[in-house]
Amino acid sequence: DHDSDDDSYEVLDLTEYARRHHWWNRVFGRNSGPIVEKYSVATQIVMGGVTGWCAGFLFQKVGKLAATAVGGGFLLLQIASHSGYVQVDWKRVEKDVNKAKKQLKRRANKAAPEINTLIEESTEFIKQNIVVSSGFVGGFLLGLAS
Repeated sequence: DHDSDDDSYEVLDLTEYARRHHWWNRVFGRNSGPIVEKYSVATQIVMGGVTGWCAGFLFQKVGKLAATAVGGGFLLLQIASHSGYVQVDWKRVEKDVNKAKKQLKRRANKAAPEINTLIEESTEFIKQNIVVSSGFVGGFLLGLAS
């Protein structure tokens, strides 16, 4: 009796099923999925370019602000040191900087596999969304220049 039940099962090819039924369609609906499937090339380039320009412009402004703050802090420290308000133990600073360098090297060696994984994932994303990515890079460079 059990042998006859086995013959009635249908074989399901999971690779073909996965090709036809993307998981994001179940989660987000029919109109979701990779950008390549939803928008024209021109729309993808514009979307990437606009977001890239915004990111580049903000990066430029924040970078200038950070550089001004760090440079101004060093300038004030030098002025205070030369005026006698602050005495800096430069040998101790050098010792602490060297200690920090050694710690950074150790941490960088430990983080190498994680960084490689992140790079591989980023590369795969860029390959899948090459049009948007190229628009983003172009916009980012324009944002930095403006």
